[in-house]
Amino acid sequence: MSGRLILVRHGQSKGNAERRLDTRPPGAELTDLGREQARGFAQGWRHEIGMVVHSVAVRAAQTAAEIGNHRRLRPVEHDGIHEVQVGELENRSDDAAIEEFNRIYQRWHEGDLDHPLPEGETGREVLERYVPVLTQLRVRYLDDDAWRRDIVVVSHGAAIRLVAATLAGVDGSFALDHHLGNAGSIVLAPITDGRWSCLHWGAKAPPFYPEPDVHPVEDALSSADPMG
Repeated sequence: MSGRLILVRHGQSKGNAERRLDTRPPGAELTDLGREQARGFAQGWRHEIGMVVHSVAVRAAQTAAEIGNHRRLRPVEHDGIHEVQVGELENRSDDAAIEEFNRIYQRWHEGDLDHPLPEGETGREVLERYVPVLTQLRVRYLDDDAWRRDIVVVSHGAAIRLVAATLAGVDGSFALDHHLGNAGSIVLAPITDGRWSCLHWGAKAPPFYPEPDVHPVEDALSSADPMG
């Protein structure tokens, strides 16, 4: 079996604790709890890790550093895998901003990738900057028969869910209904013809059935973590 791609959401940041839409790098640092969550992932992951990659955001770099320290690996920064950029909604924590972000994010998962966030990104723009990084890692490492270790990519909740669902063909309703907690992960395995298979989505294993009744906006408004 070749190595897998482990998309790990960063540990809790100060922005998360304040329920802010903190997306523009470098962004907020980790909380003490966030550092504990990162160490918990490193200690709990039972497979060999060959590389730790992270986005340009401070919280991702700090999470990767905790994982790297435990596994004796030096993390590598990559452009393009930062969080969805929310534009005019940046740093807001009010219900109106959270509702607007999640309403548009829902449209992306329902197929309308070209609808933009206000002065922010479209879903297509997120995929166009993010997917090439994963493709590069796959071609250089995972497609090599001699490579047997996992690659950990420390990134961000909303971006991870959109990218993973797109690459592995996971129904958008499932992705909308299954958020990713801090230091949670989605596991992708390379399969034939450049495709990916999703082996785990958080604690869930396949099959990932469509969810018939999702309410992502209402769920986000009632959550302490609307970006997960």
